[in-house]
Amino acid sequence: MKFQPTTRLALFVLLAVPLSPVLAGDLSTVFNGKSYHVGAAQDWNENNYGLGLEYTFTRDSRWKPRVMANGFRDSNEDMSYMLGGGLHRNLYATDRMNGFYFDAGIDAFVMTRTDVNDNKPFPGALPSLTVGNRYVGVNLTYLPKVAVEKMYDSKVVDESMSGIVFLQFKINVSQLMN
Repeated sequence: MKFQPTTRLALFVLLAVPLSPVLAGDLSTVFNGKSYHVGAAQDWNENNYGLGLEYTFTRDSRWKPRVMANGFRDSNEDMSYMLGGGLHRNLYATDRMNGFYFDAGIDAFVMTRTDVNDNKPFPGALPSLTVGNRYVGVNLTYLPKVAVEKMYDSKVVDESMSGIVFLQFKINVSQLMN
């Protein structure tokens, strides 16, 4: 039986959730949500719905390494897939509000897009922010215009666009299992 990539990702999430208490870090289910094409004149898909996983390793440090995998609808409404890792530094944390925190870092990845490299994986790295608490969080990533131009190896299709902001919502499955 052959499964579509989104079905495979959903099955992986469903199988990984029961394992989260065994793992030493935090496993989150990621819901890809919105993007905003800053200053764009063209109409782009800004409903980047999809599903993924994010695992943050537990360390006695303010530095938080993580790995992630996602599948989502891109700006052209095609499915894109991403696998990568990141390193974030905790900038603020408190025990109040269920462990509210604010982290900033960089995520490196390989990604597929139908309109880039004929859907073959290509590398990337982007700055990212995470705000949340021990149960839920939001990942915010920014793709500047210069990165879009390098990714496409040409000028941006929408010259008025100055960059893209991505928003993901996440639920810490590890905490829900405790």
